[in-house]
Amino acid sequence: MTKAPVPTALKSATEAVATGHPRAAAAAMAMLARGGTAVDAAIAADAVLGVVEPMATGLGGDSLAMLLPPNEAPLTYNGTGCAPMALTPDHVRAFPDQKIPERHPYSVTTPGLARGWGDLHARFGRLPFADLLAPAIELARDGFDVAPICAREWAIFAHVIQNDPASNLIYRGANIPKAGDRFANPALADLLASIATHGPDAFYKGAAAEAIERAARARGALLTVEDLATHEGFFDVPVRRMFKGIEILECPPNTHGIGVLKALETLDTLDLPMDDPMSMIEVVKATRDGMKYARNTVADPSGNTVCTAIVDREGFAVTLMSSVFKRFGSGIGVPELGICLQNRGHGFSAPGHINGVAGGKRPYHTVIPAAALKDGAFHAVFGVVGGLMQPQGHIQLMLRVAAWGQDVQEAINAPRWRLESDTRIALEPGSDPAFATALKAAGFEDATGAGELGGRSDFGGAQCVMRAPDGGLIAGSDTRKDGTTLGR
Repeated sequence: MTKAPVPTALKSATEAVATGHPRAAAAAMAMLARGGTAVDAAIAADAVLGVVEPMATGLGGDSLAMLLPPNEAPLTYNGTGCAPMALTPDHVRAFPDQKIPERHPYSVTTPGLARGWGDLHARFGRLPFADLLAPAIELARDGFDVAPICAREWAIFAHVIQNDPASNLIYRGANIPKAGDRFANPALADLLASIATHGPDAFYKGAAAEAIERAARARGALLTVEDLATHEGFFDVPVRRMFKGIEILECPPNTHGIGVLKALETLDTLDLPMDDPMSMIEVVKATRDGMKYARNTVADPSGNTVCTAIVDREGFAVTLMSSVFKRFGSGIGVPELGICLQNRGHGFSAPGHINGVAGGKRPYHTVIPAAALKDGAFHAVFGVVGGLMQPQGHIQLMLRVAAWGQDVQEAINAPRWRLESDTRIALEPGSDPAFATALKAAGFEDATGAGELGGRSDFGGAQCVMRAPDGGLIAGSDTRKDGTTLGR
């Protein structure tokens, strides 16, 4: 099932949102209409996404943000959680390559999302925190119609939830929702209501924390109430690099944003004519080398995420992304809370690597909200969901926007490619045949259909809000997802 293309026009809008679900976009715009900041709107949208797209994100996962407050220096927020303190290198010695398997109980790490909402709101919020979660609470309690792409992924990953009794109950593993079916999650509504009333401590302490530890222990995971109680996120400064006249801002490690910048550093010095297939070959090679650099200096995994890009009428620009990593995360559900726990521990490398397993350590993270400046001022906020696709998507999107001058939506809609290894590359349907021929001549093997989704949505999903030449805002939302753009 396909969707109609998202409209390109938000010409001269003074505030805009691009996000992965219409309900999330509506919640964000409602907060902006009430005078909320871009952060208020982003939190409201993200909370809704955790309800309507549960395979991708939720309170069992993490968050990161790129923030461009007006008249202030850009900054990032790292809301990623650490491995349980009890995790040691000895736990992984017997695994292949001494790496935690994708959905093994040891992959469970501390969820950072709830604390992230609280920290972002405390610093940049204007509306009451409880108001931001109200739309998500209503949807979780009263139910919503499952969107087409969400329904497709729910079905593809049914085996993940069916392998866990709690997740099977929470997410209807015996009767997977189809597009248009009604789905509600009253336990999640209660959890969100508790956080709305009492703040993030309602998640990290007390009955909720005890329920998380109980569910983790039942499945062999190591997460404890002590791990939850000690979790903290933090603000940081972006890493940045010029590319074709604009400055790209990425989140610093423990994410792989540095891989994007490494690739753009190489490409900035090259002429890259759009009509020459060899231009894209150079982009592929630079991307390969940038990701290899990230693997060697940070680590080496892949996953799923949601993204919201927002600019408010005061010029505050935000990209907020959250994720449970792989679809439905570890698959381990917490029935009292209506959530599943993430599996970020799969991102650790073998002991001895800079990203080797250790208790209390953050693993390599795929989520990279980003921004761009032009002449030192806001130019764009953007993100591309999809784990290993995220840095590759950033590079391809910035190539088209910054080097080739394409419209935001045109750049998002263009066929993408995805490196599955240093020598294997998958091409999205609609790719230029001349590019495929050039890739083969350059020694790359065809990996179309590879990846856990077999090419069905392995090419990511982008959201972007950008400053137009006339000073207004334009936005684009990826038709590969269920999302939309709104603005006024």
